[in-house]
Amino acid sequence: MRGVAPSGCGIIRAAFNVSSGTYSLDHSKPLHAGSSANPVIVPRDQHPVSRSQISQNALKVLYRLKDAGYQAFLVGGAVRDLLLGIEPKDFDIVTDAHPEQVKELFRNCRLIGRRFHLAHVRFGQDIVEVATFRAAHTPIDDDNSVDEDGSRVLDERGRILRDNLYGTIEEDVWRRDFTANALYYSIQDFSIWDYVGGVEDARARVLKLIGDPETRYHEDAVRMLRAVRFAAKLNFSIHRDSAEPIARLAGMLDGIPAARLFDEVCKLFLAGFAVNAFDLLVHYGLLEHLLPAAARALAQQSSSNAVRLLRLGLEGTDKRVLQDKPVTPTFLFAVLLWPAIKATYDAQEQGALQDTQAWFTACDRVVAQQQKRVAIPKRFTIPMTELIAMQPRFERRDGRRALRLLEHPRFRAAYDFLLLRAAAGEADPMLAEWWTNIQTLTPEERITLVEQNVGSTPSDGPKRRRRRRRRPAV
Repeated sequence: MRGVAPSGCGIIRAAFNVSSGTYSLDHSKPLHAGSSANPVIVPRDQHPVSRSQISQNALKVLYRLKDAGYQAFLVGGAVRDLLLGIEPKDFDIVTDAHPEQVKELFRNCRLIGRRFHLAHVRFGQDIVEVATFRAAHTPIDDDNSVDEDGSRVLDERGRILRDNLYGTIEEDVWRRDFTANALYYSIQDFSIWDYVGGVEDARARVLKLIGDPETRYHEDAVRMLRAVRFAAKLNFSIHRDSAEPIARLAGMLDGIPAARLFDEVCKLFLAGFAVNAFDLLVHYGLLEHLLPAAARALAQQSSSNAVRLLRLGLEGTDKRVLQDKPVTPTFLFAVLLWPAIKATYDAQEQGALQDTQAWFTACDRVVAQQQKRVAIPKRFTIPMTELIAMQPRFERRDGRRALRLLEHPRFRAAYDFLLLRAAAGEADPMLAEWWTNIQTLTPEERITLVEQNVGSTPSDGPKRRRRRRRRPAV
């Protein structure tokens, strides 16, 4: 079939209200797999999505699939964003062609994935992802682990471990998580197909799960984080039925692999809406299951400078993303874990430890605890620990040691963190200003400046007493 309604499936035309800017959709149909709900077809003259807004490479894939006799739809977030006047970052495509059939059509195609095969059609650096329609949920047998034909495997919590069933578009829609993400743009007649009221929900900026929310969260607890992410990103509200179970089921995140949660945390905090995401995580009781040490420190230090630093750091991260500047998990986790690291540093018996060594110890303890929930790779934790442990070295501004600090490979990140500490009231603003000014000087001027400071700044730790060498007994 070429972009027409599935066999046996009726078509409902959407009624568009010009004054309110909404579509009248039929919500009398249940939102669950296996429902007989008919799609609402929103024709081209009643929606704002234009081919001129779709990437040329995505259009090439859509047209080639259509011309080969397959159904081809732009799907998900791209349709939602175009409907709302937002420029999409990715253009994903869904089709009734199986991955091997897609590969036959495109020489520049590679099949990926073990749980569910996807086709990646590459155009230089641009990749267009093509997925085959997935089947709806099927009954599982008595042991609640494998479905009747052995294609779906679940764990004891009801989380899907493996699922490789292909299906039709009317089945595929029930595999989407939220109604606003379950929209299909047909290349056949440029209409939007809506099975679940997604157009109306997108217009109303409401995030609503498809199906029973508690069941969907049990299938995959990460959907709770996805709800927070989309709500924060799009400035959507979470529908009351979808929001109500989150606090009760938040503990299910403890059973999610820590490596997967690292990816989810990066999506939450490195995409330009970190402040909104953080507030929603706190509101729904999810933060303590992602960053338990940080959550405890925040509860104990609600008005401290450490907490102020965290919020300022997230605001700065959002600004950098909006300005198209690079952001890194190294600095992000320094910000997120700072309240816990600071509390650990303050509480430990430092004794004869030098200040720098004490900071290393505090960082190691917090990171070791954190890895149990969110597995942060060492390529990020090592430089994070270094930039935090460098902070006491900024106090020493006399002699050549200060000049050597300027040449440290982590200097720039540590300096940025010093500026953040100063803005939060955790460091002397004059100290931050001094390190800002010295970077503008010539090498000769830097030497003159640090030599003027000899003896005027405190050391970065207690001096070690040299042990006397024992004379051999005569």
